[in-house]
Amino acid sequence: MIWLLLGGLAALALAPLAWALLRPARLRGRTEADLAIYRAQLAELDREREAGRLEAAQHEAARLEVQRRILAAPQDADIAGGRGTPALLAALLFLLPAAGLALYLVRGVPDMPSAPHAERQRLAEAEDRMMETLRARVAAMDPATDLARQGLILLGNAERSRGNMAEAAAAWRRALQARFDASLAGDLAEVEIERGETDAAAALIARALGSAPQEPRLRFLAGLAEARAGRADNARRTWQALLAEAPPDAPWRPVVETQLRALP
Repeated sequence: MIWLLLGGLAALALAPLAWALLRPARLRGRTEADLAIYRAQLAELDREREAGRLEAAQHEAARLEVQRRILAAPQDADIAGGRGTPALLAALLFLLPAAGLALYLVRGVPDMPSAPHAERQRLAEAEDRMMETLRARVAAMDPATDLARQGLILLGNAERSRGNMAEAAAAWRRALQARFDASLAGDLAEVEIERGETDAAAALIARALGSAPQEPRLRFLAGLAEARAGRADNARRTWQALLAEAPPDAPWRPVVETQLRALP
């Protein structure tokens, strides 16, 4: 019975690979694939919100992150798959289950218990200690050096990934004081918008646009800061101007259009 169950699970896991092998060939570039994933993530977030599993603030922050990735996605040409791709997929359909079974027979431990709460707590405490070490090392660096600036950027990334938005903003602001960078200013502006500090975000974006006036991400964030501050007319003008100057096939155009339609 256990082998029938494992076989069924393997078949389910390989079903997408089989579909990719059997369906008609279609060219697909990296940009198109990335955008399809991001749009699926946006749809999933909306479903989670409608089901009540995400609060409004969490939903909006997650949507903003996905939209940031769409805006930052590189635009590249479609690349045709190699001639050997179907043969490779067909081989994988047989090789993957065989390799998995061989590995299980050699190293498998079916009765291994799941990680207990104490173990998860220990890992969380170890991560906290690593963060404290990083904070201490960055604080001890000469703030005038480029090494300290890089450390502050790394610290900001780590703080943001842990949900510590105020700490991330503080680290990135210090890095910008050492040397201003439009891309990092955009990251900081996003965090400030998430924190509700729209005036601070608008000031950062205005300065960044001075060195990169046509950067779509910065112009999008400029409109977002206006929208979050309750200045819908300003946001509308900003986004309409961005769309008017954007190429018809700009991958981030749907994001701006969606935000535009949501304005009161």
